[in-house]
Amino acid sequence: MSIKVDKVLDAKGLACPMPVVKTKKTMDQIEPGQVLLVEATDRGSLADMKGWAKNTGNQYLGSKEDGDVLYHYLRKSDPSETKEEKEFPNIVQNDELKGKINGDDITILDVREPAEYVFSHIPGSVSIPLGELEDRMDEINKDKEIYVVCRTGNRSNMAAQQLTDKGYEKVFNVKPGMTEWDGPTEDQ
Repeated sequence: MSIKVDKVLDAKGLACPMPVVKTKKTMDQIEPGQVLLVEATDRGSLADMKGWAKNTGNQYLGSKEDGDVLYHYLRKSDPSETKEEKEFPNIVQNDELKGKINGDDITILDVREPAEYVFSHIPGSVSIPLGELEDRMDEINKDKEIYVVCRTGNRSNMAAQQLTDKGYEKVFNVKPGMTEWDGPTEDQ
Protein backbone atom coordinates (compact mmCIF):
# COMPACT_ATOMS: atom_id res chain seq x y z
CA MET A 1 0.00 0.00 0.00
CA SER A 2 1.37 3.40 -0.92
CA ILE A 3 0.27 6.88 0.09
CA LYS A 4 -0.36 9.46 -2.60
CA VAL A 5 1.93 12.38 -1.81
CA ASP A 6 1.25 15.85 -3.19
CA LYS A 7 4.44 17.57 -2.05
CA VAL A 8 7.81 16.46 -0.66
CA LEU A 9 9.88 18.51 1.78
CA ASP A 10 13.56 17.66 2.19
CA ALA A 11 14.48 18.50 5.80
CA LYS A 12 17.40 16.08 5.99
CA GLY A 13 20.34 17.43 7.99
CA LEU A 14 18.23 20.02 9.79
CA ALA A 15 17.90 20.05 13.59
CA CYS A 16 14.98 21.15 15.76
CA PRO A 17 13.12 23.42 15.26
CA MET A 18 13.86 23.70 11.53
CA PRO A 19 12.00 20.59 10.27
CA VAL A 20 8.79 21.88 11.89
CA VAL A 21 9.42 25.48 10.77
CA LYS A 22 9.85 24.33 7.17
CA THR A 23 6.83 22.02 7.48
CA LYS A 24 4.64 24.96 8.56
CA LYS A 25 5.74 27.01 5.55
CA THR A 26 5.25 24.12 3.13
CA MET A 27 1.78 23.31 4.52
CA ASP A 28 0.78 26.88 3.62
CA GLN A 29 1.59 26.07 -0.02
CA ILE A 30 -0.68 23.03 -0.36
CA GLU A 31 -4.44 22.64 -0.42
CA PRO A 32 -6.63 21.10 2.30
CA GLY A 33 -6.72 17.33 1.89
CA GLN A 34 -3.32 17.15 0.24
CA VAL A 35 -0.52 15.11 1.77
CA LEU A 36 2.95 16.39 2.56
CA LEU A 37 5.89 14.02 2.90
CA VAL A 38 8.66 15.38 5.13
CA GLU A 39 12.04 13.65 4.88
CA ALA A 40 14.09 14.27 8.03
CA THR A 41 17.16 12.92 9.81
CA ASP A 42 16.53 14.59 13.19
CA ARG A 43 15.30 11.84 15.55
CA GLY A 44 13.33 14.43 17.48
CA SER A 45 11.28 15.19 14.39
CA LEU A 46 9.13 12.14 15.11
CA ALA A 47 7.67 13.67 18.28
CA ASP A 48 7.84 17.18 16.82
CA MET A 49 5.68 16.33 13.79
CA LYS A 50 3.11 14.47 15.89
CA GLY A 51 2.94 17.31 18.40
CA TRP A 52 2.76 20.03 15.77
CA ALA A 53 -0.04 18.28 13.89
CA LYS A 54 -1.99 17.75 17.11
CA ASN A 55 -1.55 21.40 18.14
CA THR A 56 -2.64 22.77 14.77
CA GLY A 57 -5.42 20.35 13.85
CA ASN A 58 -3.59 18.99 10.83
CA GLN A 59 -3.54 15.21 10.48
CA TYR A 60 -0.44 13.20 11.28
CA LEU A 61 -0.80 10.09 9.11
CA GLY A 62 2.32 8.30 10.27
CA SER A 63 6.02 7.81 9.72
CA LYS A 64 8.31 5.28 8.11
CA GLU A 65 12.00 4.84 8.70
CA ASP A 66 14.65 3.83 6.18
CA GLY A 67 18.20 3.91 7.49
CA ASP A 68 18.82 7.33 9.01
CA VAL A 69 15.88 8.98 7.24
CA LEU A 70 12.43 9.40 8.77
CA TYR A 71 9.54 9.86 6.34
CA HIS A 72 6.65 11.76 7.93
CA TYR A 73 3.24 11.89 6.24
CA LEU A 74 0.96 14.81 7.10
CA ARG A 75 -2.43 15.73 5.67
CA LYS A 76 -3.44 19.37 5.56
CA SER A 77 -6.80 19.80 7.25
CA ASP A 78 -9.64 21.98 6.10
CA PRO A 79 -9.54 25.47 7.68
CA SER A 80 -12.62 24.55 9.73
CA GLU A 81 -10.59 21.72 11.35
CA THR A 82 -7.41 23.63 12.06
CA LYS A 83 -6.53 25.84 14.96
CA GLU A 84 -3.89 28.48 15.37
CA GLU A 85 -0.76 27.14 16.99
CA LYS A 86 -0.51 28.73 20.39
CA GLU A 87 2.48 29.77 22.39
CA PHE A 88 2.42 28.39 25.92
CA PRO A 89 1.81 31.44 28.15
CA ASN A 90 4.08 30.58 31.11
CA ILE A 91 7.57 31.23 29.76
CA VAL A 92 10.72 31.34 31.87
CA GLN A 93 14.08 32.52 30.55
CA ASN A 94 17.20 30.41 31.06
CA ASP A 95 18.59 32.83 33.68
CA GLU A 96 15.49 32.50 35.85
CA LEU A 97 15.76 28.70 35.82
CA LYS A 98 19.46 28.88 36.76
CA GLY A 99 18.44 30.59 40.00
CA LYS A 100 16.06 27.76 40.88
CA ILE A 101 18.18 24.71 40.00
CA ASN A 102 18.89 23.56 43.56
CA GLY A 103 15.31 23.94 44.78
CA ASP A 104 13.52 20.91 46.21
CA ASP A 105 10.11 22.03 45.02
CA ILE A 106 10.88 21.96 41.29
CA THR A 107 11.21 19.41 38.53
CA ILE A 108 13.28 20.15 35.46
CA LEU A 109 11.79 18.05 32.67
CA ASP A 110 14.03 17.57 29.63
CA VAL A 111 11.93 16.49 26.62
CA ARG A 112 14.77 16.12 24.11
CA GLU A 113 15.72 12.80 22.58
CA PRO A 114 17.89 10.46 24.70
CA ALA A 115 20.99 11.07 22.56
CA GLU A 116 20.72 14.82 23.15
CA TYR A 117 20.19 14.36 26.88
CA VAL A 118 23.12 11.98 27.37
CA PHE A 119 25.72 14.39 26.02
CA SER A 120 24.65 17.44 28.02
CA HIS A 121 21.79 18.16 30.42
CA ILE A 122 20.97 20.24 33.45
CA PRO A 123 21.99 18.42 36.66
CA GLY A 124 19.03 16.76 38.35
CA SER A 125 16.79 17.03 35.29
CA VAL A 126 14.42 14.21 34.37
CA SER A 127 14.58 12.85 30.82
CA ILE A 128 11.24 12.04 29.22
CA PRO A 129 11.33 12.54 25.43
CA LEU A 130 8.31 14.39 24.04
CA GLY A 131 7.15 11.27 22.18
CA GLU A 132 6.95 9.34 25.48
CA LEU A 133 5.47 12.09 27.64
CA GLU A 134 1.82 11.12 27.36
CA ASP A 135 2.56 7.58 28.55
CA ARG A 136 4.96 8.65 31.31
CA MET A 137 3.26 11.67 32.88
CA ASP A 138 2.65 9.73 36.09
CA GLU A 139 6.41 9.94 36.74
CA ILE A 140 6.07 13.71 37.27
CA ASN A 141 4.95 15.12 40.61
CA LYS A 142 1.97 17.46 40.04
CA ASP A 143 2.68 19.32 43.30
CA LYS A 144 6.06 20.65 42.16
CA GLU A 145 6.80 23.49 39.74
CA ILE A 146 7.72 21.88 36.42
CA TYR A 147 10.26 23.60 34.17
CA VAL A 148 10.18 22.02 30.71
CA VAL A 149 13.34 22.33 28.64
CA CYS A 150 14.37 21.20 25.16
CA ARG A 151 16.88 22.38 22.60
CA THR A 152 15.14 25.61 21.53
CA GLY A 153 11.80 25.92 23.32
CA ASN A 154 9.73 24.35 20.53
CA ARG A 155 9.30 20.81 21.87
CA SER A 156 9.06 22.13 25.42
CA ASN A 157 6.21 24.40 24.28
CA MET A 158 4.26 21.34 23.07
CA ALA A 159 5.14 19.36 26.21
CA ALA A 160 4.04 22.18 28.51
CA GLN A 161 0.69 22.31 26.72
CA GLN A 162 0.26 18.53 27.05
CA LEU A 163 0.97 18.70 30.78
CA THR A 164 -1.52 21.50 31.44
CA ASP A 165 -4.13 19.69 29.33
CA LYS A 166 -3.74 16.76 31.77
CA GLY A 167 -4.21 18.90 34.88
CA TYR A 168 -0.67 19.97 35.76
CA GLU A 169 -0.91 23.55 37.01
CA LYS A 170 2.61 24.78 37.79
CA VAL A 171 4.22 24.34 34.37
CA PHE A 172 6.77 26.66 32.71
CA ASN A 173 8.35 26.54 29.25
CA VAL A 174 12.08 27.35 29.40
CA LYS A 175 13.29 29.47 26.49
CA PRO A 176 15.55 29.58 24.59
CA GLY A 177 16.51 26.22 26.05
CA MET A 178 19.71 24.22 25.80
CA THR A 179 21.04 25.98 22.68
CA GLU A 180 21.82 29.01 24.85
CA TRP A 181 22.09 27.36 28.27
CA ASP A 182 25.21 28.65 30.08
CA GLY A 183 24.42 27.16 33.48
CA PRO A 184 25.79 23.94 34.89
CA THR A 185 25.55 20.78 32.80
CA GLU A 186 26.52 17.16 33.14
CA ASP A 187 26.65 14.16 30.86
CA GLN A 188 25.92 10.48 31.42
